[in-house]
Amino acid sequence: MDPIAIQLGPVAIRWYALCIVSGLMLAVYLASKEAPRKKILSDDILDFILIAFPLSIIGARLYYVIFSWADYKDNLGEIFAIWHGGLAIYGGLLTGLLCLLLFTRHRFIETWDFLDITVPPVMIAQAIGRWGNFFNQEAYGKAVKSLDYLPAFIRDQMYIDGSYRVPTFLYESVWNLFGFVLILILRRRPRFLKQGEITFFYMIWYGIGRMIIEGMRTDSLMLGGLRVSQWLSAGLILLGLALWAYRRRDKSIPYYTA
Repeated sequence: MDPIAIQLGPVAIRWYALCIVSGLMLAVYLASKEAPRKKILSDDILDFILIAFPLSIIGARLYYVIFSWADYKDNLGEIFAIWHGGLAIYGGLLTGLLCLLLFTRHRFIETWDFLDITVPPVMIAQAIGRWGNFFNQEAYGKAVKSLDYLPAFIRDQMYIDGSYRVPTFLYESVWNLFGFVLILILRRRPRFLKQGEITFFYMIWYGIGRMIIEGMRTDSLMLGGLRVSQWLSAGLILLGLALWAYRRRDKSIPYYTA
């Protein structure tokens, strides 16, 4: 498939960008619809996205470049060519989290409530954004003999360098989609999830999926011979479990649906 979706003279609009922007738009819509449940203005969601999204793109790119410096040190201009791919989701998430902490403090918004509202849309945005890797033919796994269990359009796109490749982008997309649906179900159950626990669920769910799927990839960012994202995923899981256990002991923390 051609990675360019629309060509307007010298301007090329790539599928990679369309996937990211589509995921973002859906995330903003979903978060804006949920915000009033916690007495947060929809305008606060939009203002946050306008600040956090461009900064998160920069953070995702910097993260990727730092851990792939050998590929960029002799070609510095390529650092800015994000249309060639190379956005590390953990870099974007860490940047977005920092923006969120500063934003909620400045707007006097309860941080845990804001996180619980924005985390599920982030999952669906990640599920859609992974398809940008599909069009760019990146974020794939080892060579396999066949991919007969997949639709033809995915199978054909995963034929790279003379072999079919494990579609790890698809696995992560589906994993995030399932997590999103599960959160929607659980957060509507009365007196089940407390404030902050939607965020902890995301940390654990995404961490488990990313740790497993990252082990299948052949293009992972490495540090000292190990996959960086697997270490970060392990940390995310442990932190999510620890925070969940710690805050559960506090009887004063309200339930999400309260």
